[in-house]
Amino acid sequence: MREKKSRKVLLLDIFVMITLLFFDRFTKYLALTRLKGNPAVVLIDGVLELQYVKNTGMAFSLFQDKKIFILIMGFLVMGVILFFLFRVPEEKKFRIVHILLSALIAGALGNIIDRIRYDYVIDFISFVLIHYPVFNVADCYIVVSAIILFILFMFVYKEEELAFLSFGKKHTAD
Repeated sequence: MREKKSRKVLLLDIFVMITLLFFDRFTKYLALTRLKGNPAVVLIDGVLELQYVKNTGMAFSLFQDKKIFILIMGFLVMGVILFFLFRVPEEKKFRIVHILLSALIAGALGNIIDRIRYDYVIDFISFVLIHYPVFNVADCYIVVSAIILFILFMFVYKEEELAFLSFGKKHTAD
């Protein structure tokens, strides 16, 4: 019974990662084929545009042209997320944590693929109203998942429920 449950949760994690990664890749393909070399597409005048941007840095264009460093950091962060993903209990109340960690991995992997394939990340969503840096769908996965995880860990789950985050003994779910 436990083995079936483990496979079920693992399949959920993999399904979420693959689905979100596919959507990220598809939107970047559209940006590459429809936006590159063209003027920005205005969705909401003065608020939201789609424009093709090559980002050789990380969030907010930090570490421009430091591809190897950024890739190493990306793989390390993905490794840490995977470590915790395998430790998250299989109980129903933690399914959202599985989904959010899977979304984080999909976002990181989507940007890593760009960096390996093109030497930059394809960004195309621009909030011109607040002059926010241009970003992509993978970035949305990362930011939204991180915010929701923060809220869950700070305000929803009790401290003892988060024992799986400890580096001590491995937490085992019943």
